[in-house]
Amino acid sequence: MRCFFAILFALVVGYSQAQSTNVSLNDDYYHWVDRYEIKSGRIAPELFTTVKPYKRDKLVAYGDSLKKRSEVFNSRADQFNYEYLRNDSWEWSRATTNDSRKPVLKGLYRKKSDMFFVDNTEFDLHVNPVLYLGLGTDSRLDEPLYINTRGIELRGMVDRKIGFYTLVTENQMRVPSFVNDYIDTQGVVPHEGFWKTYKNGGVDFLHARAYIDFNVSKSIYMQFGQDRTRVGPGFRSFFQSDFAAPNLFFRTNVKVWKLNYLFQFNRMTADNQRPFSGARYPEKYMAMHHVSINIGKRLNLGLFESVVYSPKDSVNQNTFDPSYLNPIIFMRAVEQQSGSNGDNAMVGMDFKWIVARGLSLYGQAVLDELKIDELRAGNGWWANKFALQGGLKYIDVAGIDNLDLQLEINLVRPFTFSHSTQYASYSHYRQPIGHPLGANFTELVAIMRYQPLPRLQISATGFFARKGLDGPNENWGGDILKNNQTRQQEYDNAIGQGVAQRITYGNVLASYQVRHNVFLDFHFLFRQSESDLPAANVNSTATSVALRWNMAARTYEF
Repeated sequence: MRCFFAILFALVVGYSQAQSTNVSLNDDYYHWVDRYEIKSGRIAPELFTTVKPYKRDKLVAYGDSLKKRSEVFNSRADQFNYEYLRNDSWEWSRATTNDSRKPVLKGLYRKKSDMFFVDNTEFDLHVNPVLYLGLGTDSRLDEPLYINTRGIELRGMVDRKIGFYTLVTENQMRVPSFVNDYIDTQGVVPHEGFWKTYKNGGVDFLHARAYIDFNVSKSIYMQFGQDRTRVGPGFRSFFQSDFAAPNLFFRTNVKVWKLNYLFQFNRMTADNQRPFSGARYPEKYMAMHHVSINIGKRLNLGLFESVVYSPKDSVNQNTFDPSYLNPIIFMRAVEQQSGSNGDNAMVGMDFKWIVARGLSLYGQAVLDELKIDELRAGNGWWANKFALQGGLKYIDVAGIDNLDLQLEINLVRPFTFSHSTQYASYSHYRQPIGHPLGANFTELVAIMRYQPLPRLQISATGFFARKGLDGPNENWGGDILKNNQTRQQEYDNAIGQGVAQRITYGNVLASYQVRHNVFLDFHFLFRQSESDLPAANVNSTATSVALRWNMAARTYEF
């Protein structure tokens, strides 16, 4: 496989054209783009917003196309956001509003968005510090919560042909108590990979993301590196979310006519326990296809397929199968042709429909496994595994500028995303690739965002979920890491079976932008979990304040 990537990289470099790096995943940042798409009343032809992250040059081009329409950026906050987006990618917008009035030591912060930069034809470089300092309290902990993140972010281009991005941070944290519970039971820190304990109840980890980027043609770009991907129109995603840790990926994206096609290949970690001393963590791979089409000006439809597999099985010990590297083949056919019964293939679809200016409906469906006869029988067969999502986004609620509402419902059948081996479950580093609750649940989500002042953003996120847990030595289908061959029964399976858990969660985050990408945060959250299992029958509240610089807010919404 290494040889394959080396040859591919050598071939495309010679044909690369001017390209752009990505805007890192950030809920507030990406909400603005969704907001303006819905406010304009038509699907963004430049972006295909179901697939994230977005490229900076495409984002700037889309914003500029909307600027010509006075009804989109008609509030002070929207005008501020438009200027912010252009300043943040000034190498493409050439925004003069990003020039600093008083640079630091003449050579630093000549641009508001960059501590240091180089801007010429042969070399483009942007260097920024990363800082996240916070302090808080938790109702279940005697010691204070804290976050201490320091790092550096770099992005740029060489000869306008090869783009690169790097983020490295060192982190120490004491997290909210319900997150500690997750760490204790799963053995991982949410969103992160390798970690270790730090002092009294804290965690310590190094976080790194990096990739290179090159355009093969006007319509095709490729990326290779370590990062996250998000595919789907909703708050949650069944296809691929940004809940799990960053992982190695190779991505090819083709945008032609009204079509967008994504092929992505990932190397993931099957478990965080080494099989023996000195060994690497066990690996697995995921190949994914997603194609979407704009139908008219208001509707986007997408089709998805993926397969999670590993070369390590009873027959093919450490033999890598290159069949799934084919970017334009139906993966279930490859699985059957190669006799790979241990692979986990899934298919799905999504849609986004802008009903009118200010209102959008969306949805997502995943089919893990299904037999029509068993479904018609209505007998609760365990292997009828699927997930459904429906939602809406309402912009400028009741005519109030920059007050936005999102409602979403999700349901996932028991045993969906699970498999008979750790090498094929829909997970990475013991964390779900899709929805953080795994399977065997229903969920209702409500999100309200308000920007009363250009520099002040307030978001309130809440969800209520009913999930089925496992009692001692049981498997009712909610834990996707468990071998689904250890299930309790073949039939009469239903969503929420097992030991009932009711989760009520809410958080409020108020962020004030002091200067470009420097935020003061106030964060309040509560989580109530009711269950007959003592370990899952806990309530907690947490309050914190933080200084955040060139980073997205860290949240734990599960």
